[in-house]
Amino acid sequence: MSSTEQHLRVTVAALMYATGEDQRTLAEGLGLSQSRISRKQSGHAAWSLTDLDRLAAHYGMTVIDLLSGADHAVSRLPDDRRAAVIGGVQTMLTT
Repeated sequence: MSSTEQHLRVTVAALMYATGEDQRTLAEGLGLSQSRISRKQSGHAAWSLTDLDRLAAHYGMTVIDLLSGADHAVSRLPDDRRAAVIGGVQTMLTT
């Protein structure tokens, strides 16, 4: 049986992919270290409620959107947060 924590890790991974972010970039956006993101994404540390607020703000969506599953969360990404696909290769958008 899947847990909410597992669903959140899948959602975060999908959002990172859709935006072209890596753990380092996400960590900078959340004010955490890359190793902390790695621990949270591997299940060795839990995402906190404060982390949920930061993740939602980072990705420009509500916490409810974030917790509604990967497909839903990715569909809620603002267009300017989506990675560009150039020549079949996904790249992070920069502003």
